[in-house]
Amino acid sequence: MLYRQMECFLAVARLGNLSRAAEEMFLTQPTLTARLKSLEEEVGDQLFVRTSRGMRLTDAGREFMPYAERAVESFREGKRRLREMREGSGGRLVLGASPGVGTYALPGLLERFVGAYPKVSVSVRTGHSEEILAMTLTEEVQLGLTRSMRHPEIESLPLYDDELVLVVDPGHRFTHKGSAELSELAEEQLIFYDNDSSYYEQTQEMFRNAGLRELRTMEVDNIEAAKRMVEHRLGIAFLPQSAILRSVTAGNLSMVSVEDVPPMSRQMVALKRRDVPASGPVAAFLELANQMAETETREQLSPALAAEFESLQLIDLFT
Repeated sequence: MLYRQMECFLAVARLGNLSRAAEEMFLTQPTLTARLKSLEEEVGDQLFVRTSRGMRLTDAGREFMPYAERAVESFREGKRRLREMREGSGGRLVLGASPGVGTYALPGLLERFVGAYPKVSVSVRTGHSEEILAMTLTEEVQLGLTRSMRHPEIESLPLYDDELVLVVDPGHRFTHKGSAELSELAEEQLIFYDNDSSYYEQTQEMFRNAGLRELRTMEVDNIEAAKRMVEHRLGIAFLPQSAILRSVTAGNLSMVSVEDVPPMSRQMVALKRRDVPASGPVAAFLELANQMAETETREQLSPALAAEFESLQLIDLFT
């Protein structure tokens, strides 16, 4: 109500006439007069004097006027900011991302998001999946982008499936064959990364189920290191598709299909507190993520590579 009173005060101060101010404010003159009186009671001073030429500011009114102008403008700016937040065109978006998502998938998505919503301020925090879950629970981040995780206070909103694929250096014998049998992999040095990850467990289980236990291995602690080892012909590796797409298209790595091996993947999700509705920038981000078309990935590939990726059901990524 105080905001309306100050609007009336400023209108009368600018026009110097009660009837014209009431008309501009779409109010009756008695209503306008009552609001001015309430404001004067609130500030404890008379703000106007009535003259034969209309309404004139008192010394107190002139002193109060710039404060009223700032207050009204601040209120209007606050309303604009809230509207922008509701519409996703302004406000702040705070994301948490696991290393794989933050390095490979998120930059492409944020490029689109920032282009569509340039007024939104974006912050990204990184950490392992358990850390991202904790950040989401404590509302340090609005969304946590990581592998699917369960918690009673959290809902997981699907983003994409990240498949594990075999990569070798372009001069490798598997590249020329185009495929390999699982038993042949045991003859190679295998590069493993991050032995705490679900990908590591899936790969190890695959070899155990095939009865292949005596393996020559090299272990590193991150995906980029594993890629570099493969590029330098130190071994072969199963890596997430999101991590190798650009290296394959650049000709630094080759992707090889493995016969008689079921697809290995994990679902990447956006974690959100159940009791916090998705609105404003959060809703806009989720909508944009879900709208990412498969054709965008195909456009980054040569026709031959696109056919290869499609045959392996790899066109399922929003980067």
